[in-house]
Amino acid sequence: MHGKILVIDAIATNRIMLRVKLEASHYEMMQADSIAAAMAAVAESVPDMILCADMLPDGNPLRLLARLRKAGLQGKVPVIVMAASGAPLDRQRLFASGIEDVLDRPIDDALLLARTRSVIRAYASASEWTLRDGTSRALGFAEPSAEFGPRQHVCILAEPAIDTDELRNDLAALMAARVAACTPCQGLYSDLGEVPDAFVLPVGRDNAADMLSLLATLRSHAVTRHSAIVILQMDIDPRLGAQMLDMGANDLMPFDGAPAELASRLETLMARKRMSDALRDTVKSGVEAAVIDPLTGLHNRRYAMPHLSRIADRAATSRKPFAVMVADMDHFKQINDTHGHAAGDAVLIETARRLRKNLRSVDLVARIGGEEFLIVMPGAGLNNARKAAQRLCRMIRDAPFEVPGFDDKPLTATISIGLTVCDPALKTAQTLPMTAEALLDRADKALYGAKAEGRDRVTLLRPAA
Repeated sequence: MHGKILVIDAIATNRIMLRVKLEASHYEMMQADSIAAAMAAVAESVPDMILCADMLPDGNPLRLLARLRKAGLQGKVPVIVMAASGAPLDRQRLFASGIEDVLDRPIDDALLLARTRSVIRAYASASEWTLRDGTSRALGFAEPSAEFGPRQHVCILAEPAIDTDELRNDLAALMAARVAACTPCQGLYSDLGEVPDAFVLPVGRDNAADMLSLLATLRSHAVTRHSAIVILQMDIDPRLGAQMLDMGANDLMPFDGAPAELASRLETLMARKRMSDALRDTVKSGVEAAVIDPLTGLHNRRYAMPHLSRIADRAATSRKPFAVMVADMDHFKQINDTHGHAAGDAVLIETARRLRKNLRSVDLVARIGGEEFLIVMPGAGLNNARKAAQRLCRMIRDAPFEVPGFDDKPLTATISIGLTVCDPALKTAQTLPMTAEALLDRADKALYGAKAEGRDRVTLLRPAA
């Protein structure tokens, strides 16, 4: 099933027709003939979307929203109103209250299905990010704040032949967001400053093909992928509207519709975008905080060990060798005790920089302890790995460390490296374990040898596997 839809309509024939159409597209259907019956059904099973008639025996869509709000479901279940042709609806009040859309009967089948897919997809995405945010907060990451931020930006993308001055002025008067208008070429390839939070695309028969291409470009471009897109149909074409919704447009309405309604739709979409952006940033920051060492900017042990396991698994399949090193600063405690922890931190930061600079981008460099670093070099055999390790020792030894705030001569430091090389092609490939813990243990044992032999050197534990 693609989702669960609740139809609320007092007329049984209407309910049956919608059920047949939507079940044919593999939606699970729920039915109710009143708001009271609908809330009883919701208490049993929360739907993914509600299709509600404009008039019901015990109220209207606004009363349904009030009941959903009381049940703690407002904003979690989208509601689309099905309006009788010519019904005297206060559409502006409906949109301002949180109604997702108003579809006028008779409703085109293709448009109904496309709007259903679009709405359920949008709410499912928002729910997923909210779930991830809950996980982030459980891990101790900061909660997002979408209440405040820079002034939002709406851009109307239209060819010069389409007069959008009145629309732009009306929106600017109705919204707190900055409203601009430009041609599609300017919008895509010129520097407009910040990326618009929402685009408005006027679409008619003459420019339909160009607008379809523009829509696809906006949705595929990294910087506009999450911007809201509202289609204004200059010529009502349900099939074209359905196609654009399926291609990623967020909303659809007539070009000559009330500016206040468009403003309400845009405000809803931009509020949703701001929250989604905040949730994405929170999750991204949380993931980075979980796997990045804050002092050096290197990956930490939490990231390094699973990554080492994946490299080992890949090597077992590709039959290519890889090297594992554990590097440890020599006499680091003495640096901290003599010059202070600020000096020690500066040495660690510079050491991390030098390690990154002198290794390939494909190599893993991670800080796995106070002054201990893990280095993994995919595809490196014994000779190349040994040369790389010796080079790392030299570049630490030969360049003294400039420590900010100290007027005396720069600090000197050295590093010891334990090295093991894993080569699945060797005959001994099955004799030693290839787990991350076993690989790290072998490199650690080689490091003990380097320390015992006088430090500032590379010691090899004979090739593993």
